Amino acid sequence: MKIISPTLHGYLDYITVVLFAIAPAFFGLTGIAGILAYALAVIHLTVTLLTDFPLGAVKLIPFTIHGWIERVVGPVLVLLPFGLGFDGLAQIFYIVVGIIIIMVGLMTDYQRT
Repeated sequence: MKIISPTLHGYLDYITVVLFAIAPAFFGLTGIAGILAYALAVIHLTVTLLTDFPLGAVKLIPFTIHGWIERVVGPVLVLLPFGLGFDGLAQIFYIVVGIIIIMVGLMTDYQRT
């Protein structure tokens, strides 16, 4: 069921950027887990700003492509802690954020703009 509009998705994207940016301090992510969170904040912000949807600034990336990017990122984030050997809060953080991205992706209407 596609209940998330492009506008709501945009707000959720910006919340995700903030979450990635504060995760190292808030959850105590150190080393590669912390660096990766900061990098994902920058990457997610860049993709969001460049997406052609109501909250995008430059509108270069079609919203459908934005959706495909998230369809890849969500599962990768779920698997990432196992590949990189994260444990504790780092493992939980990446798995939960990955699942949330998957769920938001399943509920977003990427055909509307």
